Amino acid sequence: MKAIPLLLICLLGSVPAWSQTGTLSSTVTDQTQVAVTIYNSNIGLVKDLREIDLAEGENELRFMDVAAQIMPATVHIKPLAQTPGLSVLEQNYEYDLLSPEKLMEKYIGKEVKVLDKNYYTGQEQIVTATLLSTTGSPVYQVGNEIYIGLPGRVILPQIPESLIAQPTLVWLLHSDKAGKQKIETSYLTNQITWQADYVTVLNTDDTKADLSGWVSIDNKSGATYKNATLKLVAGDVHRVEPKVLYQRTMVMAAEAAPAPPQFKEEGFFEYHLYTLDRPTTVKDNQTKQMTLLTANDIPVTKRLILQGQQGYFYNAYSPDDELPTEKIGVFLEIENSQKNNLGMPLPKGTVRVYKADKDGSLQFIGEDQIDHTPKDETVKVKMGEAFDVVGKRKQTDYKRIARTTSEMGWEITLRNHKPEEVTVRVNEPMPGDWEVLSASHKYEKADAHTLRFEVPVPKDGEVKITYRVRVQM
Repeated sequence: MKAIPLLLICLLGSVPAWSQTGTLSSTVTDQTQVAVTIYNSNIGLVKDLREIDLAEGENELRFMDVAAQIMPATVHIKPLAQTPGLSVLEQNYEYDLLSPEKLMEKYIGKEVKVLDKNYYTGQEQIVTATLLSTTGSPVYQVGNEIYIGLPGRVILPQIPESLIAQPTLVWLLHSDKAGKQKIETSYLTNQITWQADYVTVLNTDDTKADLSGWVSIDNKSGATYKNATLKLVAGDVHRVEPKVLYQRTMVMAAEAAPAPPQFKEEGFFEYHLYTLDRPTTVKDNQTKQMTLLTANDIPVTKRLILQGQQGYFYNAYSPDDELPTEKIGVFLEIENSQKNNLGMPLPKGTVRVYKADKDGSLQFIGEDQIDHTPKDETVKVKMGEAFDVVGKRKQTDYKRIARTTSEMGWEITLRNHKPEEVTVRVNEPMPGDWEVLSASHKYEKADAHTLRFEVPVPKDGEVKITYRVRVQM
């Protein structure tokens, strides 16, 4: 039955926009303006302004060229001018779309014609058959015989009224007078989203960086928005449905020179709104990228952090217990402030970091996700794990002094194989109530459950941190 779709496709190509006597049809050619607000939660708000010539009395308006992923319950229609006497009596959304499969299903139990060519004579002949089923191979009845599939092409007499060529909104309107009216239709649609991507280039000594931000829009809503007014909303908008995760795999090239910023940012309710300063076309099934921001010579703080584990403080370890060599994480911290050439609220997204090697070629050195970051807050980006700086720990003493109280001694060895001095931050996550009894280095209580050391480690050198702590759990 593989040959059947050929003729059906020909039929589909000749189908005009749906129309009938007494029915108005509006397509994108009536559109005078369109605005799209895209949220980073896989939805968009579409405002479609069209000029439509209404008759006096009741009008059935078939509003076509809407997004295939439209959420029908969100549709709202209103006249732009304060025109009295225009009211909506009914609203419907028709989405039973034309396709070869749908056409065949509509003719189950009915007679169809099958056009075939006689193998011996080469002449075409038409066989009349009743379509019994379309599950798997179509099943036909010809006379008193049943055929599973028939060679040739199926000819259908007409397109069923219940099928339409594209998703369509249908309104029954009442107008007190005839004439052209500007009508704005708004609705939410799924499958359109955006996210921010950031490219950061570090300088030679890792103290400053150039940063460019890009907006990446992914439109799978089933509609094209031509010359649209574009707005983007950044923030965690609550929705009464499961959250849809969106993941992009495309990466902007670090060498690409960003254009000047094109978006104006403003606070909006508990979110932030980014408005493009010009109209743009967002095509269906398209990923579009535009510059969000650029900033140069941003001060950067690089941190090496050894993060301990709270589980170490619950048990006694013998000298033969080999605790693993601890990885030391590498982080970049950037203050999002005007004095650092930033200060715009940063939408959540992926930060990708590059640095030039000795030949001047940019090399990728790490990436991380950041959350929505207001101005004057700090962006923290994890780059990876240090190669030439390692940590090792051992428990030097353990004493149970009460049922819920223990004293223990620890030794943390930091080894630096780099040709320059580094500073390592050691975070020890403490359980319960705790008190440091002695320590070889200056420390601070970073929060209720964190003991912190900031330790310089000389080039090609080693430092041992020792401390004794009492823990009550």
